[in-house]
Amino acid sequence: MSVFLECKKIKRTGFLPAFLGGGILAAAVPVVNMAVRSEMYITQHGTPVQILLRANWQMMAMLNVLLVAAGACLLYHTEYADNAMQKMKSLPIRESSGFFGKVILTILMSALVLVTEAGAMAFCSYHWFGIRNGLWSELCENFGYAFLLTMPCIVISLLISEACRNMWVSLGIGVVCIFTATMLPTNNFALSIFPFAIPFQMLAGTDMTRIMHYIYAAVAELAVFSLAELIFIKVRRSFE
Repeated sequence: MSVFLECKKIKRTGFLPAFLGGGILAAAVPVVNMAVRSEMYITQHGTPVQILLRANWQMMAMLNVLLVAAGACLLYHTEYADNAMQKMKSLPIRESSGFFGKVILTILMSALVLVTEAGAMAFCSYHWFGIRNGLWSELCENFGYAFLLTMPCIVISLLISEACRNMWVSLGIGVVCIFTATMLPTNNFALSIFPFAIPFQMLAGTDMTRIMHYIYAAVAELAVFSLAELIFIKVRRSFE
């Protein structure tokens, strides 16, 4: 029910156009890169998906995380405008249900973005490398992994937006966190699991042990941030 309500609310925001436009922009990155510099990549070793991800994933991941941060700000901007949040508290619904409804909505939109990007990767693979055995399963594995690692960023972005009444404050925090993530060393596991940095990790070319460590870290962060949301609601209620 809360997801349905959130879907009705986004009609008054730029949430849907932002994700659609951002997804198309991120999907265009490998296509444009291959169109301009295909001779650099077609001679490299590895599967087409591995080559394309190595060349383009950092830019694509940054656009994905920016979309999540901006989308979270848009969702909560409507809640705080004209004291809508206070009015919602008078309804017979739990405050946490609204938050997790936004989480599910953002997860669905992020999945749509990743599907669009996977489609662009498939096009590049077919056009410049030719369709090879295992292409579709490799795409599903890589983008499923990316989807899982994006979830902690979604939850923490919405938590930051819920805590800040001013949309520009939460957006500023998100942008600072994203650019901090781009400067963190990727070979340091403790730093690379920063919620805004973990989506930059790739399945391709990573050993299984490290992959499992990132999966465990993503699941743990999801649990911690979900618990933090419940605690935040209780603490905020005690000060109102």
